[in-house]
Amino acid sequence: METVQEKREHWTKKREYILASAGNIVGLGNVWRFPYLCFKNGGGVFLVPYCFFALLCGVPLYILETVIGQYTQEGTITCWTKICPMAQGAGYSIIVIQLYSRFYIVILAWALLYLIYCFRDPLPWATCNNPWNTDKCVEITSINTTGQSGNMTLDWKSGNFTRRKLLSMSAGIADLGSVKWELLLCLLVCWLACYFSIWKGVRTTGKVVYFTAVFPYVMLVILLVRGLTLPGAWQGVVYYLYPDTSHLMKLQVWMDACSQVLFSYGVSSGSIITLGSYNKEKNNCYKDSLWLCALNTCTSLVAGFAVFSTLGFMAHSQGIPIDAVVDSGPGLAFIAFPQAVAMMPLPQLWASCFFIMLILLGLDTVFTGLETIISTVVDMFPRQMRRPWRREIFLLFFCLVCFTIQLSIVTEGGIYLFELVDYYGASGASILFVGLLQCLAAGWVFGAERMGDEVEKMIGQKPHRFFILCWRYFTPLLSVVCFTLFFLDYKPLTSRRGEAFPGWAYGLGWAIALSSVVAAPIWVVGQICLTKGSLKERWLALLHPAHDPDALEARQKEMNKHGSPAICQKVKLLEKPVC
Repeated sequence: METVQEKREHWTKKREYILASAGNIVGLGNVWRFPYLCFKNGGGVFLVPYCFFALLCGVPLYILETVIGQYTQEGTITCWTKICPMAQGAGYSIIVIQLYSRFYIVILAWALLYLIYCFRDPLPWATCNNPWNTDKCVEITSINTTGQSGNMTLDWKSGNFTRRKLLSMSAGIADLGSVKWELLLCLLVCWLACYFSIWKGVRTTGKVVYFTAVFPYVMLVILLVRGLTLPGAWQGVVYYLYPDTSHLMKLQVWMDACSQVLFSYGVSSGSIITLGSYNKEKNNCYKDSLWLCALNTCTSLVAGFAVFSTLGFMAHSQGIPIDAVVDSGPGLAFIAFPQAVAMMPLPQLWASCFFIMLILLGLDTVFTGLETIISTVVDMFPRQMRRPWRREIFLLFFCLVCFTIQLSIVTEGGIYLFELVDYYGASGASILFVGLLQCLAAGWVFGAERMGDEVEKMIGQKPHRFFILCWRYFTPLLSVVCFTLFFLDYKPLTSRRGEAFPGWAYGLGWAIALSSVVAAPIWVVGQICLTKGSLKERWLALLHPAHDPDALEARQKEMNKHGSPAICQKVKLLEKPVC
């Protein structure tokens, strides 16, 4: 009998699930990666490959993972025991990816330290009279929105505040140097925030997301309105979305769109399954998923307007082309945008709003990923781990281990280690591989039509025929093609200074990348070796759940062929004998 402590939790209210899911998929990549990729890959034309991959990969996988979580009421690994036990290997791959993704919390530490510096007057990155500035730093006069003259620096592009003050970057990955104590304390605060956001399970998370998921939108709207009212704002908007159709012929543009959809929608990360598993069985997860996917895409577009309108103002004030002020990746958020707001009246206010938004956007994604790992372990050992105090102790232990490992990331050479894990740890190829396994398990072994029938039993409505076809054909085919192209289009990682990493670093990077891919086949081979019976019996036992009627029929035929009742003892199909 299941005790009270062993019962799985559910969301107290549906809006808690919606807010938690929105916080999970709307993250830092919506603010800096999507706008930059639009600018880099043909402006509005980039929306063509983006929408293509969103419709054929992002949305179908999001719906599928939500359905799997709600249908099975289990975490990332144990959910597959009710669909296709062999696919538990994909769950282990997801956990490996999530372990590497814990390093992203250092971005929150950077943002928190920036936020602390925002309360200085003047902003430390806005002047040249600082110890970290180089001789190339020159202050010139600019005209702000009030028509008054002010100062701005010309060496912002080098990011001297970020590289020389905030990170104190060493010469390379082989030179880690000393620990940056300011960053270490910020990292500790971020881990404490994550711990207390989920330490009581969904009871805590459901309350935290009322603030962490809603307040970033308040900040985003404030920054959007402020940005669009600045001189030169529309110049930035035009550069952001001006279509250049020639980019559609470039393979890299399509690969960028694919990776952006995968990361932005949060598919193949286990978080969607985990959040969906806390839903009540009759929740309309299909409609929820469609609205959440639409919200994610709209947020990316709106964030682009907020960022590029501000960068347009910066270019207008300096009298230079806007492509001269746009930086890539985190540089857009930590170098270009802070310098742009430093040129506005009340720069401390706008900079604070921006970094508060970044922290809250990232915090949701980080602690839902952490919940994915913890809930997976709890579901694997329910009798031992579903007692609240045991979960809390395990969560505390896990956070302490992660914090200790990440001490290397807050050293002077830590940025290079972060770049290595970021590039290889949660790569687009790894995510595509997991997505492919999920589609094969749910769309082919369990059956896409049958999955649609299960959705109808839960909510009284079948998913659109298009999504059933995606689960079975379109999404797995596209995953195979893009997985192959990711390897063919592979480029070795270089540091933000443009320098190559040493050979051992690339070896470590490939070990990190392959560890998530090989986790699935290693688990399958291990289970085939440990399961009793003939090879065909073992294969059938791993393909179909023990209580699945189709599996029962197939296994009975195999038993009748051998004519041996002893086979019934080798692999248990039901709680009662079948022959």
